Amino acid sequence: MSALDGKRILIVDDEPLIAMLLEDILADLRCAIVGPAFDIPEAERLARSETIDAAILDLNVEGRTSHSVAALLQARRIPFVLASGYDDGSLLPGAGGMLNKPFRPHHVKAALEHCLTDAG
Repeated sequence: MSALDGKRILIVDDEPLIAMLLEDILADLRCAIVGPAFDIPEAERLARSETIDAAILDLNVEGRTSHSVAALLQARRIPFVLASGYDDGSLLPGAGGMLNKPFRPHHVKAALEHCLTDAG
C-alpha cells in the first residue's frame, strides 16, 4: 500500500499524450484521476468544484499560464506540483515540487508524496 492509494489527483495539461501518460502513471499508483483538464477554464472549474487531494499543473496551457488554477488550489489548501519543460520551479509560486518533462513514474510518485507530506 502506498501513501498515494486513493488520492484524487487533478491533471492539467494541454497535451493529450502527456495527460494520458500521467493518467497511466497515476492509475498504476492507485490514484483517482480528476480531469484531465486540457484548458484553463476547465481546470479552474475542476479546481473550484471537485474533491482533490493534490494536482499536477502544466505551467503553459494553450498559451496561458496556470497561475489562476494554482491560486484556486492554494485558497482551498490543495497542494500541487508544477509540471514543465522549464527547470525553474519558481515560475509558479506555491508549487510543492517540480516535475520536469519527460516524466518518469518514480519522479511522479516522489513529487506527489513530497507535495502531500509538506501539505499535511
